[in-house]
Amino acid sequence: MNKTLEYYLSLPYTIELTPDRDGYWFAEIPLLKGCMTQGEDRDEALEMIDEAKILWLETALEEGIPIPEPVPLTSF
Repeated sequence: MNKTLEYYLSLPYTIELTPDRDGYWFAEIPLLKGCMTQGEDRDEALEMIDEAKILWLETALEEGIPIPEPVPLTSF
């Protein structure tokens, strides 16, 4: 089965947000190597990482780069 952009966008990728000293926020998706951005505030960083994720996934699909998927958490 060929997985689509929509499939990958539906997956729950973890986003890490980190404030810096200058008031900007750094956002990244660690599972998607190199998928990162920054914003002037938390909300902008979240908007920007959504755009970065789309571009990262589109490029990976076009180039045939393997796309890692989040591992679901298991219940105990």
